[in-house]
Amino acid sequence: MATPYPHLLAPLDLGFTRLRNRVLMGSMHTGLEDRSKHFPRLAAYFAERARGGVGLIVTGGFSPNVAGWVSPFASKLSSSGVAREHRVITDAVHAEGGKIALQILHSGRYGYHPFAVSASRIKSPISMFTPRALSSRGVERQIDAFVRCAQLAREGGYDGVEVMGSEGYFINQFLVTHTNKRSDEWGGPYANRMRLPVEIVSRIREKLGRDFIIVYRLSMLDLIPDGQSWDEVVTLAKAIERAGATIINTGIGWHEARIPTIATSVPRAAFAWVTKKLKGEVGIPLCATNRINAPDVAEKVLADGCADMVSMARPLLADPEFVNKAAQSRADEINTCIACNQACLDHAFQLKTATCLVNPRACHETELNYTPAQQRKRIAVIGAGPAGLACSTVLAERGHAVDLFEAGGEIGGQFNMAKLIPGKEEFHETLRYFRRKIETTGVKLHLNQRVSAGELIDGKYDEVVLATGVAPRDPRIKGQDEAARSGKVLSYVDVLLRGAPVGKRVAVVGAGGIGFDVSEFLVHAGHSPTLDLAAWEKEWGVTDPSEQRGGVSRSRPQVEPPARQVYLLQRKTSKPGAGLGKTTGWIHRAALQMKKVEMLAGVNYEAIDERGLLVSYGEKRENATLLEVDHIVLCAGQEPLRELEAPLLAAGLKPHRIGGADVAAELDAKRAINQGSRLGASL
Repeated sequence: MATPYPHLLAPLDLGFTRLRNRVLMGSMHTGLEDRSKHFPRLAAYFAERARGGVGLIVTGGFSPNVAGWVSPFASKLSSSGVAREHRVITDAVHAEGGKIALQILHSGRYGYHPFAVSASRIKSPISMFTPRALSSRGVERQIDAFVRCAQLAREGGYDGVEVMGSEGYFINQFLVTHTNKRSDEWGGPYANRMRLPVEIVSRIREKLGRDFIIVYRLSMLDLIPDGQSWDEVVTLAKAIERAGATIINTGIGWHEARIPTIATSVPRAAFAWVTKKLKGEVGIPLCATNRINAPDVAEKVLADGCADMVSMARPLLADPEFVNKAAQSRADEINTCIACNQACLDHAFQLKTATCLVNPRACHETELNYTPAQQRKRIAVIGAGPAGLACSTVLAERGHAVDLFEAGGEIGGQFNMAKLIPGKEEFHETLRYFRRKIETTGVKLHLNQRVSAGELIDGKYDEVVLATGVAPRDPRIKGQDEAARSGKVLSYVDVLLRGAPVGKRVAVVGAGGIGFDVSEFLVHAGHSPTLDLAAWEKEWGVTDPSEQRGGVSRSRPQVEPPARQVYLLQRKTSKPGAGLGKTTGWIHRAALQMKKVEMLAGVNYEAIDERGLLVSYGEKRENATLLEVDHIVLCAGQEPLRELEAPLLAAGLKPHRIGGADVAAELDAKRAINQGSRLGASL
């Protein structure tokens, strides 16, 4: 069958073996790697992706020894007994026709434990522990541990390994003078500093033979000051090829870099150009990575000659059938990764099991399944926001007859505001997915219909689900109502959905997720750097590594002036944005700081008049200050909409509450979709 993705779906001949397409499922820690009792769950997770058509799967990172742990008792492969336990994973993948490689990850100074080791005794900014500097003999022992881990991976049935040489981990720490201050044979000139990865790859190849995949994850863009020069990257790549690597995968940015690399505000395929820069320098396949989340994006990367393969990790959390759907010309049915990080990376850094905001089945395949219903029911779902969409489509997929009622003219609820924020364009994809899912599952959608309790009672539904969402909370500031009548006070709904005009000086009341989103919207005035790679690179200081070491500019970032002067205010005394995602909050704060947004905490809202907003500070309400602004935008939280619940209960119906209608303390799409999906699976 003809396909619109001929490059993506073309097999890749590695000489001793053949990959069925050019898709590599990139490594991502899920938390299931850390205990062998969870390996059956990990096996089900990987098997579903192999069944979905992935060419080569790479596991989350496994340390080769205790010194390389990411955290105490984290994933490690250092004994034959444990290797045998991995067979449940590799057998499951092979049964689905897939191939799988184990990633060997030594954390070095990133290790969050007292046994950490590195090239030099230099503490990292992301761990409280200072590493011990290895002796020359100690370096040799670490190399032996890598080789032993590769041997054990083969014992465990893996088709290969990926040697993690990027992201600022142990191998990276030897490569740059930023972290390697040694003067022995492992330090000083670059020829010495690069010996570690070359020895690791060459000794693994020597020990494992020619019929074993070795992927080397090479840091092509360190994004830190004093990172590798481009000449050094090329020199290392050539040496890694000579050492026997099968594939070179692209690594972008150290974990301590202050430039976003995978968040939703990063342009799609933003770093494919750096992989292309290495094309022609080596003869083995190159794999591009980071923010490649759709088959057309992946196809273009390959068709443009940027790489021979593409790595996708989170997109395959979002949809394990990604490859099959692309091959079957069903790309419109792909559940696209929106790069929010809320359920994957944020969970991993909080030592929780990773999953996916748009696909809560990810890493829960053994217990969350949408099996056919034993008894077909008539079910009404009220509200087509994320919770209602997830619930209604799961219910219909299982065979129930579902009526989905939405008071507005389109599906999406709060996502219809999120998708308008510069840097959150990916939210359009989730709504596209659900629109198609409604069609394929047979949900009967009723738009522009504010259904009443009487209609639901008369409809004689077997079940009623309230996904009615939220309304903005009223902070009741003195003078607010009068100012609202004159148009000086607006809600976030007025600004984002209703297109209310906003002046040049604005106070945003409330610094939660919505307050940050509204501020982002106001300072950009419609222009999104996420849709303009050149502008995004200038804004964050990303440059060609042949011009500046590490690919990070030494000059001041070139930021477009803000469209408005914005004050972002909160009552809490904590740092504004403290409740944002663990791995993305710093990006939002930095983006607003670049746009000169003034973030003020510990604020009391005293009064509003025609001049602006009067505020004071602290419990004693001191230092009263008038913020002379044109408009005040209220983002002071939400309250659940439950007006249907009481009359339904009075009539003897017990409705189910999900999403914002259940808990509206802070809008949480992750909880809403998970809650909706699980209810849909259980009714």
